[in-house]
Amino acid sequence: MVIGPNGEQMGIKSIDDALTLANYAGLDLVLMSGNSTPAVGKIMDYNKFKYEKQKKQKEAQKKQRETNKEIKEYRLSVVIDIGDFETRAKNAHGYLEKGHKIKAQVRFKGRQMAHPELGREVLEKFAEKLSDVSTIETAPKMEGRIMHMILAPKKEK
Repeated sequence: MVIGPNGEQMGIKSIDDALTLANYAGLDLVLMSGNSTPAVGKIMDYNKFKYEKQKKQKEAQKKQRETNKEIKEYRLSVVIDIGDFETRAKNAHGYLEKGHKIKAQVRFKGRQMAHPELGREVLEKFAEKLSDVSTIETAPKMEGRIMHMILAPKKEK
């Protein structure tokens, strides 16, 4: 079964006849469905076909990436400097606007374990800085030497 370049059915032809028709049109004969009886071949520009297929695949991947949001991790410190804090907050702000969740964590080292309230203050300050675009999904919680919390983007109305 041969399908013409404009989508019209040209009927059942032998391979030689189909190749001759494709050659006459200056196009390629592409086997679309070899499993069916009769096999279906289409006369088309194969390079254009490959290009369109690749373009659709890229678009599908892009849409999949948009729907598959990630959790971005930010490691803070009890003694974080204001410049580093501002940079991380600005970066996290951008990710929250894109719809990603943020996991902020503070790792305690050595004697810092004696004052977990300092780490909690840093996390609360981080959440307050991002309060215009996020809500606290999980409150600051201690697990071993790490205190973490999760921020989710605000729902738009």
